Formats: sequence, structure tokens, C-alpha cells
Amino acid sequence: MENEKGLHTEHFLMKLIGGELESEPFTRTMCTRFPPEPNGYLHIGSAYAIHTNYTIAQRYKGTFHLRFDDTNPLKENIEYVNAIIEDIKWLGYDPGAHIYYGSDYSEEICKAAISLIKQEKAYVCDLSPEEVTEYRGTLTEPGRNSPYRNRTVEENLELFMNMKNGRYPASSKVLRA
Repeated sequence: MENEKGLHTEHFLMKLIGGELESEPFTRTMCTRFPPEPNGYLHIGSAYAIHTNYTIAQRYKGTFHLRFDDTNPLKENIEYVNAIIEDIKWLGYDPGAHIYYGSDYSEEICKAAISLIKQEKAYVCDLSPEEVTEYRGTLTEPGRNSPYRNRTVEENLELFMNMKNGRYPASSKVLRA
């Protein structure tokens, strides 16, 4: 990159990574990712993120992964998946075999959620999105705990399994950590 005087300057992320590597060398392969939700076409901010993540991976001899956040099937479409892949290639980058989908990890995520519930680090909450915002607090007022936070592990496990099995309307419950 060049500054206003035409002098070469290093991107701030490269400076941060370089500093980290100097103080604590990284022994594994670096991996960056671009995680679009396939519910629309890419925009200029997406192009910037793709360029940044791809070039960082290349500079440090790592890999670049395209991982679709396809966990909301009501809004997603294969047309957007194909368009995103095509656009990334048009930009001059190729994820190659490194194209993944968040839904590929659904079982692992479910197991992790159950583990968090059993450790009493997660619970099923029935607050509406508006109530979550209200309970969150502000810069000047502290937030409040959800009234559903103190459910038993057994109750949370049952509610979570019912959520997983689609027994409640979409967005009526959420697992909070």
C-alpha cells in the first residue's frame, strides 16, 4: 500500500500479525476464512474482506477457506452460493477444495450446546428479540438477567431437544450462553 506521499506502507493487519509472529512464532499453518451467508450477492465490503483474508493466507503460506453460513435455510439459495463462488474467482482468488458449509458442523455444534447446558453455562431463553434488547441494558443502565436463566439442567436439555426437533415456532426460543 502507498500513503499520500507515495511511500510504501504495510497494511495494519500485516503489522499486527508480524508483531505476533515475532513475539510468539506460530508453528501451525495459518488459515483465514470468508464466511458469507448465501442470502444475497456480494458487495464492495465483501470484496475487501475476500482480498484481505486471501492475501494474508498467501503471504503467510496458509490456506483460505470459503465457509458458507448456511444455517438459515429459509433465506438461503443455491443461486447465491454459485454467484459468490463465481465472484471470488472473478476477483482472482480460488478457494479450491476449501469450500465448506456451517451446516456441515451441525452435529458438533449440537453436542457442544448440550455440553454447555450440562455445565450450566447455557440455557434456553424465551425472551422475544425486543425483550432481549430491553434486558441488555445501555451505556448508562446495567442489563438484567433473563427470567429463564435459572432453569434446571434437565429442563434446559428437554427444551433444547424440542428446539432441535422443531417443536417450537422459529425464533420463539434461543440457546444463550
